[in-house]
Amino acid sequence: MKLIFSSMEKYKEAIVLAIFIKLLGTMTELSLPYILEYMIDRVVPEGDMKRVILWGILMFIAAVLCRQLNVWANWRAINNAHRVSYDVRQALFRKTANMSGDNFDSFGLPSLISRMTSDSYNVQASVQQLQSLCVRAPMMLLGGVILTLFMDTALAMILIVMLPLLICIVFFVSTKGIPMYTMVQTKLDSVVRIMRENITGIRVIKALSKGEYEKKRFAFANDEMTCSDIKAGTIMALPGPLMQLCLNLGLTMVVIFGAMRVNSGEMKPGVILAFLTYFNMISMGVMGLSRIFMSMSKASASADRIAAVLDTDDGWKIISDQETTHDTKVVPFIEFRSVNFSYGGSNKESEDFTGGERELALENISFSLKKGESLGIIGPTGCGKTTIVNLLMRFYDADRGNIYIDGRDVRSYEKDELRKKFGVVFQNDMVFKDSIRNNIDFGRDISTEDLEAAAIDAVAMEYINSLDGKMEYQAAIKGANLSGGQKQRLLVARALAGKPEILILDDSSSALDYKTDSMMRSAIRKNHKDSTLIMIAQRVSSIMSMDHILVMENGRIIGFGTHNELMENCSTYKETYEMQTT
Repeated sequence: MKLIFSSMEKYKEAIVLAIFIKLLGTMTELSLPYILEYMIDRVVPEGDMKRVILWGILMFIAAVLCRQLNVWANWRAINNAHRVSYDVRQALFRKTANMSGDNFDSFGLPSLISRMTSDSYNVQASVQQLQSLCVRAPMMLLGGVILTLFMDTALAMILIVMLPLLICIVFFVSTKGIPMYTMVQTKLDSVVRIMRENITGIRVIKALSKGEYEKKRFAFANDEMTCSDIKAGTIMALPGPLMQLCLNLGLTMVVIFGAMRVNSGEMKPGVILAFLTYFNMISMGVMGLSRIFMSMSKASASADRIAAVLDTDDGWKIISDQETTHDTKVVPFIEFRSVNFSYGGSNKESEDFTGGERELALENISFSLKKGESLGIIGPTGCGKTTIVNLLMRFYDADRGNIYIDGRDVRSYEKDELRKKFGVVFQNDMVFKDSIRNNIDFGRDISTEDLEAAAIDAVAMEYINSLDGKMEYQAAIKGANLSGGQKQRLLVARALAGKPEILILDDSSSALDYKTDSMMRSAIRKNHKDSTLIMIAQRVSSIMSMDHILVMENGRIIGFGTHNELMENCSTYKETYEMQTT
């Protein structure tokens, strides 16, 4: 709940105004039964029609004013709640965008999506109710009790006796509801994950005729979430009927004892009519409190899940210059020095959570590059090729060892300072639903000449000019209206357009034919000589002309050198080359 109140702090003036307006509206509404009682017991018996009409007009004005004030207060409450949830979603997005790889992996994409959608909606609903029901319900309850005490103390005691029982019911159920709704949101994460996997892999699912299997898998997750939701909803629905039963019993007692007191002349008829109206208001107040506790239970669970993300350290700690001292006279531009890394174990000893050995993704990785040199990395799937890039860009921090760029430990750079050095094409990289121009520019305000030059170097300009609209052609979501080769060339153009110091191409030519791949590599060597190139590839032909080639296997370096050196000294590289060329 701390998150909810801290998020409201920014709009405290607007929220206080909404609460004040709601307070006035509720007070006006509470005055209506009192006016009615006064008219019936005092004005009507006098037989003065002018006074009857005057009080009738007053009651009408109060009713209209009550309605308008409540509408205005509700409108402001809704507006404030939307602004708060907007800020929460923005904060979640910023935090997620800057989150370290370890933290992103620990939460998982489906969970982050559900926190930004359903959890933020629960927070929005609670903020809205805090400004409306949290004023109206207690006011209806307390105001109704206080006014009935002034009218008839004996009958009012019936209501007062009921209140502790009602409060105990609400408190007991609300304490049970928060952990239940936390479980519901956790189950929702699983539903979102399976749905996302199916949407992403729909073609594979159809191709392998696994539709029924996936339907059953989704149905199982959906059933679990639904059962948890029903269980939580059932528990949280208990206060309503129980409180209604108590209130109805109290109302019956009010009618019986009120009729007896009217019959004996101890109370006037208008009082019992006003009592019944106030009793209905008190009932609405109690039911409103029940709704508040139900909403707060959901919101508290959601707020805790959101706060867990917002309170997460982004992992970007800057080390001092003294810790970046390099002990070599000639400083390489890029250097890995005895680097070990395991996923889920950054900055921890290489042991898993059960005390056993943690599997290393990289072990004792050491190599260096001069500025402007090129490096090809090759090896089987899962050998750690992409992990090297992830560490270089500091998506993760190494467990042991050091990584240097331009003589400085990567941990000594500010985030923007480091990331601006790179132009990157990752495996399965994203083409956005936008124009070709904006996909290449990517919000960097690059000139048209540089965009076109990058497209030419990526061998993409020819097909771009053939599109309807050329640079303004609208790519579909994930580039669905482009071929695999067209998307890869578009992504390479995006990386080249920023004229990066370090160009990383992670399996970025797998969909290209040999001729196009060769033309692209030649253009990069010719027009981007100052960029240090790191290319991850499965084809030896893509990297054999590189200054250095790194051969990986099971997270270790088993070969490093030029193509000719590796053909003599690395049997694995030689075998791969011969298999691909014969």
